[in-house]
Amino acid sequence: MYGASGVVKEQPAIANMGQFQPMAFPGQMSNVPAGLEYLAAVDQLIIKQEVSMFEVLAGFEARNKYRILNSMNQQAYWAFEESGFCHRIWCGPERGFVMHITDNNQQEVMSVVRDFRCCTGCTLCADGCCMYPMIIKDKFGQQLGMARARNFCCTPRLGIFDNDDNLLYEITGPCCPCQAPCCTADVNYPITSAKDGQQVGNISKIWAGVLREAFTDSETFGVQFPMDLDVKHKALMIGAVFLVDFVIFERMKNNNQ
Repeated sequence: MYGASGVVKEQPAIANMGQFQPMAFPGQMSNVPAGLEYLAAVDQLIIKQEVSMFEVLAGFEARNKYRILNSMNQQAYWAFEESGFCHRIWCGPERGFVMHITDNNQQEVMSVVRDFRCCTGCTLCADGCCMYPMIIKDKFGQQLGMARARNFCCTPRLGIFDNDDNLLYEITGPCCPCQAPCCTADVNYPITSAKDGQQVGNISKIWAGVLREAFTDSETFGVQFPMDLDVKHKALMIGAVFLVDFVIFERMKNNNQ
C-alpha cells in the first residue's frame, strides 16, 4: 500500500479538493511529530464523512472516508478506512479497521487502529473486549495513546489514555443522542480532564441536513481543544472522534436498519 517515501499508493478516491482549499503548511516545529504541525495551528476541526454512492445505491457498507477541515473550511487532512469487505458486511460497527490519516500530499501522518474482537451478545456494561480500544499512532507507527469505551449502560462514558494506560481525559454524552428535522441541535460530548474534572474540549455530532441524515450513515463531527494543548493530545482527541462515531452513531444506525 505504501511506497518507500511513505506516500499512500492505493488511497481510495475522494474525488478532488473541490470546494475545499488546502490549509497552508505552518512549517516544521520542534517537539512536534512530523505531519502533525497543522494541529499546532488550530483549536477546532471539522471531520466530515464523505457520502458513498455505492453504499446508498447497493446498501452495502463501504469503507469510510473523511475530510478533516479547519474552521475556515480549509482541508488539513484526509482520513480513509482500511478494512475487509466481509468485516464491514457481517460485523458492521464492531469491525476491525485501520483509519489512515494523510496530509493533502497523501503522506500518512497518523493512524487509528482497532483490532477485530468478537463481541456478539455482550454489552458495553461489561469489561473486556467490548471496550472497542482504538490505538492512535504517529506516522512512524509509534503509539501516542488509546481511546476506548468505559463501563456504561445508558449514558456513554469513553476515555482517552496514555501509553501506560493512565486516564488522561473522560468523554461523556447524552443517553439518547437524538437528531431529527425537528431537533437539529448539535449532540455534544464534553471532554474533561481526569486530573481535575475541568472541561478542556468538546466533540460534537453536527446535524448534516435532512437528506444526508435520513438516507446515508455519513456523519459530520466537530472537535474543539485549547490552542496550546500538546499536539499529541490533540491527535488523541481526533482518534476519539472515530470512537464516538463507531461506538455510538454507526451502531445506532446499524440497529435501526
